[in-house]
Amino acid sequence: MSTPTFVALLLVLLVTRAAVAQQQQHQQSEPTTRRTWDLAGGQWRENQAPTTQRAPDAVLDRVEQLIDRRAYKAAWNLALDWVLANKTSPNRDRGLYLIAQSLYGHGDRIKAFYYCDELLDTYPESDLFPAALELQYRIADEYLDGYKRRWFGVPMFYAKEEAVEMLYRIRNRAPGSPLAERALLRTADHYRFEGQFDFAADAYAFYAQQYPRSPMTPRARLWGAYCSLAQFRGVQFDPTPVIDAREQLRSIAAAYPALAKEEGIEAILKRIDDVFAKKLYTTATYYRRTKDPRAAAYTYKYLIKAYPTAPETERARMWMNELPQWAQNLPGPTVVGEEGEATVQQPLIR
Repeated sequence: MSTPTFVALLLVLLVTRAAVAQQQQHQQSEPTTRRTWDLAGGQWRENQAPTTQRAPDAVLDRVEQLIDRRAYKAAWNLALDWVLANKTSPNRDRGLYLIAQSLYGHGDRIKAFYYCDELLDTYPESDLFPAALELQYRIADEYLDGYKRRWFGVPMFYAKEEAVEMLYRIRNRAPGSPLAERALLRTADHYRFEGQFDFAADAYAFYAQQYPRSPMTPRARLWGAYCSLAQFRGVQFDPTPVIDAREQLRSIAAAYPALAKEEGIEAILKRIDDVFAKKLYTTATYYRRTKDPRAAAYTYKYLIKAYPTAPETERARMWMNELPQWAQNLPGPTVVGEEGEATVQQPLIR
């Protein structure tokens, strides 16, 4: 082999080795992607979402080690410096997630939530998307359980309203997901525990509408009925909540007999009917005292026909005899239904 030929081959070999080395270095700096195919319709088609494996990063690995050792502040500073210095790195989503983790451990969970937000907004295709969303749910859940925001490092302020907003954002971020279902149910439970029964009833009703096949739907409907019932303030006030609760409980008893037996819904319905009887008697008494015998007679007759076994019924019959004869002879309401159940419109109960 002549000398020029040998030199040319040597140059080609050196250039090839340099190109291979440069390609390997490039692969180490970016996530490695493996293309895959599936056989569909008799033809091989490439998957639209190729599987991805992350390349290791020494600094981020160090941050994870610090988090494992609960050195959260050091991990936070190191991860923040790395993210600021590597704004175009393919591992930046991992850096954001590690910042959120370190802030969560350090106690600044509001800020951790927003770092997860940045990850979710900027890298929706990231494999850390589910983990970041789960961390956001955990933050909201703990704030609802009483975890306090810090002021100069001292836990001082509740953040329950912010937590409800967090759960709402999680639901919008991943609609239809199991996490969105958990977020909605957690919101309803929070309102129930806080005594905000009107919000709780609406949230449970929305849950039952959105997830009719969920195993938690029967319980959600039951809690919604209880929340409606809890809004009833007494026979002197608006009976709409107890009317709604009665219809909901009747529907639950028909759809879930085992649950109805376990919760004693029949006994609850009986107590609700007793409340209706008291309400009717109170309304009729009001009409009698305001010199409206026509309305009083109509309401007394409604009570007697709808709830013949109620304690108020005997008193209603007694007061009916005290009304003018023309009022007693007026036609009464039409009551139809099972075992004397009243199905007349409820404007009589005011």
